Amino acid sequence: MSKIARIELYHVALPLPAPFYPSWIPGLPQTENRFDLIKVTTDDGITGYSACTAMGRERAGLGEVLGPYLLGEEATDIDLINQRVREVGYVGQRQGWIEPAFWDILGKKQGKPVYELLGGKACKVDLYASTGEVKGPEERIEEVQARYEEGFRTVKLRVHDFDPDMDIRQVTETAKAMGDKMAIGVDANQGWRVTVVGAAPLWDMQRAKYFADACADAGLAWIEEPLPMDAYDDLAELTAYSKVPISGGELNSSGLPELAMMIKRHCLDIFQPDACFTGGIAQTFKVAQLCKEHGLLYSPHTWTNGIGFAINLQLMAASGFAEKKALEYPYAPPGWVIEARDGILETPFTHQSGSLQTPTLPGLGFNINEKALKKYGRRFFVMDKKRLVWYSIKNRGIKVSLEVDKARKKRMDQS
Repeated sequence: MSKIARIELYHVALPLPAPFYPSWIPGLPQTENRFDLIKVTTDDGITGYSACTAMGRERAGLGEVLGPYLLGEEATDIDLINQRVREVGYVGQRQGWIEPAFWDILGKKQGKPVYELLGGKACKVDLYASTGEVKGPEERIEEVQARYEEGFRTVKLRVHDFDPDMDIRQVTETAKAMGDKMAIGVDANQGWRVTVVGAAPLWDMQRAKYFADACADAGLAWIEEPLPMDAYDDLAELTAYSKVPISGGELNSSGLPELAMMIKRHCLDIFQPDACFTGGIAQTFKVAQLCKEHGLLYSPHTWTNGIGFAINLQLMAASGFAEKKALEYPYAPPGWVIEARDGILETPFTHQSGSLQTPTLPGLGFNINEKALKKYGRRFFVMDKKRLVWYSIKNRGIKVSLEVDKARKKRMDQS
């Protein structure tokens, strides 16, 4: 047994060496890689981690929900953990990103990587260099050439111009220059369009088909997120129409039920759920299995941080799709570099000629660099059994706290 004894939450801000302009948030000069980190410690001393992207400190009150929901529960009971995470969602906070921390604990307890727990084996995973900024054709070709020289054989471009022909020009000129050397995909970032800083184009079916035709002529390998992520009918129509595979599904936060529906309707050819956003490892692994059953492809989104990359790497290795598809490798120097992505890990996920060997460490396959976490992270919540008692008394009073504790103990004895 490994009961949850302590929960800690950190906000981490890793500085970027140069400003980074993400195509998905036009006009934002990003200078830090920000994310929230959960650290779960069991009563037998095992520690598990997970993390998820954060714009700021929007999860400041999350711990006051997680503490009472999770402390004292069995950390290796994944079904139970998923039920508790689901219950947290009932109060308006979908937090599936915390679930991988418990797979980390389970793997460490059994001495196995998570991909082995899911039935997978160690393997080499090919990577595609995922660019993150919108660039003109000349600058883009130079960037793609640099990735080719580093060993990558697949690359993903970003398009986000108000003029459709500017997007097409970037794609076609890059394909002419590099298409005989590399497989090229392209991300339109229409799945979850953001206009909080700058304006962004809004694609309709006509533009998506026009772009798909141009990409087919240019020989592209896939088109990602050409329409809103919940435009199910339109996505199914476009997927049936396009000669180039259509991909998406990275941020469909309803998780397995929504993605299963999209698979059955063939809304996409390639599903890219990110376990940090789509309900955690258990749900996302079932999505990959459904893709296999329906003759579709799976290759998860990974653009978050080193821990998010590690989580989805484990899933890719377990899914059986590593032989068929490359995995996203977020890498867009000079701003988005490995050091800024993986800065709190003892060993960064550094590619070797465009591929990675799956880690053999138990759990999620990484160790936290405690010095780096102390330098770049700030703990904003901690709760253990003693703190939970005081928290309950302060908020409910002694009488109600005793009544709640009695009912909780009875439920645990019955389970």
